[in-house]
Amino acid sequence: MNKEREIYITEVALRDGSHAIAHQYTVDQVLKVAKALDEAQVPYIEVAHGDGLAGSSLQYGLSRTNELELIETAVSVCEQAKVAVLLLPGVGTMKELKQAADLGAKMARIATHVTEADVSAQHIAFSKELGLETVGFLMMAHMAPVGKLVEQAKLMESYGADTVYVVDSAGALLPHEVKERIRTLRQNVGVHIGFHGHNNLSLAMANTLVAIEEGATRIDGSVRCLGAGAGNTQTEVLIAVLERLGIYTGVDLYKMMDLAEDIVAQILQVPQEITRDSLVLGYAGVYSSFLLHARRAAKRFHIDSRDILIELGKRKVVGGQEDMIMDVAAEIAKKKLESVVR
Repeated sequence: MNKEREIYITEVALRDGSHAIAHQYTVDQVLKVAKALDEAQVPYIEVAHGDGLAGSSLQYGLSRTNELELIETAVSVCEQAKVAVLLLPGVGTMKELKQAADLGAKMARIATHVTEADVSAQHIAFSKELGLETVGFLMMAHMAPVGKLVEQAKLMESYGADTVYVVDSAGALLPHEVKERIRTLRQNVGVHIGFHGHNNLSLAMANTLVAIEEGATRIDGSVRCLGAGAGNTQTEVLIAVLERLGIYTGVDLYKMMDLAEDIVAQILQVPQEITRDSLVLGYAGVYSSFLLHARRAAKRFHIDSRDILIELGKRKVVGGQEDMIMDVAAEIAKKKLESVVR
């Protein structure tokens, strides 16, 4: 097997997985997971609130531990892995980005809705000024036609991004849709192409493999599927599959298996599986991080969480509009009451 990395893995459980545990990571948990990932030779480890730097809020969910402390902890135990952070312009600012860089973060992933790359210009430029490897992260990629996706990716490339990601935030893309998007990007941009999948339709692995076939070389995974919704492409499984395919990642499969079983399994509040709610996320094309918010709203208004998610999908609600979840739930409950009264 070729011993030069063909695929570079970014482990997202310490960021995307924050959604699954309501942003309750402790310093000790991050220390153990990051240390094990570093020992397994994972090249990039993303650490932040689930909604990125400065995401801890009533709207998005309050963190148990200040994310800067978590970033510093991860950096302190990484001998070869680079710590990455996520920033959503409008949620996080350049101030938080500089703080993360000062603590030792080496990569910044600047995330926007798939049609709003223009809001990332100053953040991508500033990230490059800080000397960070810089990624443009186009979320909810299923919501834009391929031509628009290419247009937005080229904008991020022009701002200085080293890599542009197709981000299936809802786990809604089908394999042929991933194939078309990655292939077209590969033909039209000169930077690295990445893919970030969610497993809400049980397609994260298939979509990731299609992305790799079409030229994506930067790939996200979450160990034990610890991510929003039904989780992401399961990292330890992906490593095993890629080894079977003769694709070298440099990641130690046994150590990833041990991490999944011995550490991450204890962090998960419930096993990651495709539940009726996470299935609806993919079916309706709804942002995966909405899952816990919708469940809370459903419980408060005594309605079915699936009805909330379906309505959010119809309204094309995107990340950053979490405040609408309660509004939609209230409307559904009101209509339900009115129909009973009639």
